[in-house]
Amino acid sequence: MASSELIEALQALAHERKIDEFYLIERLEQSLAKSYERILDLEWDARVTIDRQTGKIYVYELVPVGEPDEETGEYSEFEERDVTPADVSRIAAQNAKGVISSLVREAGRQSIYDEFRNRVGDLVTGTVLQGTPDFTIIKIRDGVEAELPHYDAKRNPGERNERPANEHYRHNQRLKVLIIEVRDPNADSPRARGEQARPSIVVSRTHPDLIRRLFEIEVPEIYEGVVEVKSVAREPGARSKVAVFSREANLDPVGACVGPKGSRVRMVVEELRNERVDVIQWSPDAAVYVANALSPAKVNHVTIDEDNNYATVVVPDDQLSLAIGKEGQNARLAARLTGWHIDIKPVSYQGSSLVSDELIDEVEEDDDFCIFVGEDGARCRNHARPGSQYCGVHADEEAE
Repeated sequence: MASSELIEALQALAHERKIDEFYLIERLEQSLAKSYERILDLEWDARVTIDRQTGKIYVYELVPVGEPDEETGEYSEFEERDVTPADVSRIAAQNAKGVISSLVREAGRQSIYDEFRNRVGDLVTGTVLQGTPDFTIIKIRDGVEAELPHYDAKRNPGERNERPANEHYRHNQRLKVLIIEVRDPNADSPRARGEQARPSIVVSRTHPDLIRRLFEIEVPEIYEGVVEVKSVAREPGARSKVAVFSREANLDPVGACVGPKGSRVRMVVEELRNERVDVIQWSPDAAVYVANALSPAKVNHVTIDEDNNYATVVVPDDQLSLAIGKEGQNARLAARLTGWHIDIKPVSYQGSSLVSDELIDEVEEDDDFCIFVGEDGARCRNHARPGSQYCGVHADEEAE
């Protein structure tokens, strides 16, 4: 390969990969210097320069001048001796392929990192290129790919699963995904398994902020900052709760997010593959906020214990199962959304527990629960100790 052809190939490659041309040439010079040290069997280090215009390659041996430093034993001055071989271009061409492949891969990852490192948390639209049992490759734009991991946690502990269980992707399918990490190629932290062969950008379809970004697209009031998404709780692929707040007193934040005939929230639900999304109103009053979070269940009243971050909720008997939800899902999401530990009780339990004498009299001999009734009229829910009517916590009551 002629020198001019080498420089033209480097320029074309740099343009195609969107890599700085001069950075690519500098890295090639550094790599070729090590190669020529070995090929020419030089006594001292080598330095290689490539003419940016003609592509001609020069090889110099750095011969030390003077005496070495007494403390470090290193030389501070060098004399460059031209040791350029006659077949320098041929030798460069032989080594260039592997060197350039490595440089392009490293420079490409660095370029992607520089471009996307400040975009963590952004919503992007990509096209599915290919899928494996462990991850899906998504094309964000020409030359930039992202990884959506969905590893089996049992087989690959420590790996991510960012795909909802109800989603499966096909080739050329368009997806909205959230950028959650951009791997730094120069980081000292332990590398992910097979990181060099995997894209630098990691995206997610399970992150709660995905819903936040989708609402920003569909609801102008959120994008403009009039309505704020205070909190998001999500069980990907099944159900989510979103707490919203309006900075304008006359604007209903829930209505703004739901939209006319549910058009806005429906677009979000469709993008999430029919995941159920409940939009509730945030309130600075913790009791009101907890009651709203248990929607669609109706709540009679809420008692807040700020010291223990505990909320006791009383609901009508016919609303108990709705408040708890299937397998506790509604209560679990409400607790995540509000940050409070929520205890849900039916009115009948609360009412009967107020009459402590009758409650104790009704205890049958084979009832294995503690009969202690607290000052608030609530009966202890612990199991009684063998041969006793009280649990271990309230054993002193039996002695009295």
